[in-house]
This record gives sequence, structure tokens and C-alpha cells, in this order.
Amino acid sequence: MKWITREHVHVDRVACPWLIRRFVDSGAEFIFVPADQVDRVAKETGATPFDTPGCELGHHEEFCSFDAIVYKHQLQDPALIDLATIVRAADTKDFEIAPEAIGLEAIATGAAAIAKDDHEAIEKGMYIYDALYAHCKLRHLREMHAEELDRMSRAEQRDFLREKLSHK
Repeated sequence: MKWITREHVHVDRVACPWLIRRFVDSGAEFIFVPADQVDRVAKETGATPFDTPGCELGHHEEFCSFDAIVYKHQLQDPALIDLATIVRAADTKDFEIAPEAIGLEAIATGAAAIAKDDHEAIEKGMYIYDALYAHCKLRHLREMHAEELDRMSRAEQRDFLREKLSHK
């Protein structure tokens, strides 16, 4: 399936392709065009618009496009919900709701400056969002298994958590 958004990606427009490829459409193709061409090119190509003004999968009130995709596709993973908060905080620069957002926004700004184009930015960004998602999953695993982890050495904790992560 084809997806379309505005060119010159940043936080939300890199996070959304990660979310789409990992949880919605593993074969997704992305098209990046100037903002004033999104509607026309979407109609011509049949691409689904995201993170562009007025579209279903865009910003609504305080929520960003990542939130809209999570909601539309009824994604219930608690770690993904936490990641949505981090993306929203970085995208809106509301760093108080997620301290990780300061780093994400800085990385997104730097990545946009060194990527040769939007496709390279999302491909390289996949690792960043994989890592943030793992961070969120680890937080939940630590809460769920707190008593067990307290009885383990650091090495045992690391192995235990890696094993749990690999069994999604």
C-alpha cells in the first residue's frame, strides 16, 4: 500500500512510517511531496495521506499523527501507547509529558540535517524507533517482573529481560 505525507520529515513523519511498517503495513511505500501537492498526488496514486493538515491520520487537538494511526488501527500494546506519548511530546515540544522527548527531538533535528532525503531519514530512523519501543517494553517488563528481578544479579536481569523482549 502507498502512503503519502509532506516532504522534509521530522519527528512525527519519521515515527509514523516506523509505526505503519511495524504494526499496520509491512510492505508500505512512502511518498513525500510538497504540502500543497499531497491531496492531488494522493488522488492520483491512491496513497493514504498522513501527517498533513485536514487528513484523518493527522493532528487532532493535542494528539499527533502517530496517535491517530494507533487509534485508527486499534493498537493496544501498552509500550506502543507509551511511545505515542514520547512522539507527541517531541513533536509538540511538550517535554514535560515525556522526558525522553527532548533527546528524540534533538536526534530528529540532527538526522534531518544529515539525511540525503526523506527516504533515507525514515530508513535510518527505524533503528531509533525500534530502540525507543524496546525501551518502553522494558519499562513494562520491569514493572511486571519487579519481584523476580529483585532476586537476580544484573547479568541475570539483562538475560531475563532480553529473553522476554525476544518473545514479544
